[in-house]
Amino acid sequence: MLGMKTRKRSAMLLLSAVMSISLFGCSTGNSTTGNAGQAAGEGSTATASAETTKPAGGKLVLYSAGPQKLADNIIGGFTAKTGIEVEMFQGTTGKILARMEAEKSNPVADVVILASLPSAQALKADGLTLPYPDAENADKLNKDWSDAEGNYFSSSASALGIVYNTKLVSTPPTSWAELATPAWKDAVNIPDPTLSGSALDFITGYLSVNGDKGWELLDSYKANGVAMAGANQEALDPVITGAKSIVAAGVDYMAYSSKAKGEPLDIVYPEEGTVISPRPAAILKSSQNVENAKAFIDYLLSDEAQKLVADAYLIPGREDIEATNRANLKDIPQLKVDWNWMSEHGDETAARFSETFK
Repeated sequence: MLGMKTRKRSAMLLLSAVMSISLFGCSTGNSTTGNAGQAAGEGSTATASAETTKPAGGKLVLYSAGPQKLADNIIGGFTAKTGIEVEMFQGTTGKILARMEAEKSNPVADVVILASLPSAQALKADGLTLPYPDAENADKLNKDWSDAEGNYFSSSASALGIVYNTKLVSTPPTSWAELATPAWKDAVNIPDPTLSGSALDFITGYLSVNGDKGWELLDSYKANGVAMAGANQEALDPVITGAKSIVAAGVDYMAYSSKAKGEPLDIVYPEEGTVISPRPAAILKSSQNVENAKAFIDYLLSDEAQKLVADAYLIPGREDIEATNRANLKDIPQLKVDWNWMSEHGDETAARFSETFK
């Protein structure tokens, strides 16, 4: 059962951290419940085609971490192909895990899409996922981001970078260490890792590469006035308005999306490398609509859905599909992170970071 097993940096520990602080809001910070037919709408580019997967009909209950517009578009395309109506709960990874915990005696969701790979790893370890090894196009996915046994599939990913206001910053920093120099004193926000799974991925990823010495960078950030500023959007908004100049470990798709809307933003990936944060989808073992859930996974990995992912400024999960509106995986310098270490040390890292920056 959900939460019965304990492990460091498990999904439930993330849940516990979020609930204990009573703060939510990573990514879009939105939370809606509704029917898929109502959710699909503005900006949807998906259309029905001959590439129908499984004409199952019926319904599917989806819990999805942002971005909401992408989720809406994917649901619209899926329903158009299959006739399956989708009831969606849209929220952060923390909100989704909290809802699953509240419903553990009467599970509701069929499929979850999270913004945290370690959380999906923990769901698998807790025996909560239903393997689907025959998922269509799973062989084309980045193998480092998905489960070889078919317990979760990362259909998209984001990268963490240095997001800056182009009106205030003419020469952006090129390394993480540069943010600790006097030039950027009191000018930088960083998302709260207890609210943002991607921020926690960055911090634990950096520490997995640099060991305890990595804390010297984070401590130097604090000494230079770097502010822990809520979830991703809350950290980004002051940079958009000019109240701050930079977000450290900013989510790249949010920066690209804002830039496309005309906001004075841009992003650089530090030369020593960064963390790519996969976004896994999983069928839950408690699903009451297993065939529909499998059809949804098939659609997530289809050409059409992967194009929707790219249009949303995320990195497609399939290696044979590239985005044209942002840097692709091959263009982003990466840290050689240890996901197992990150999964085991997430809770203590988040606690120490919060204590340092409070």
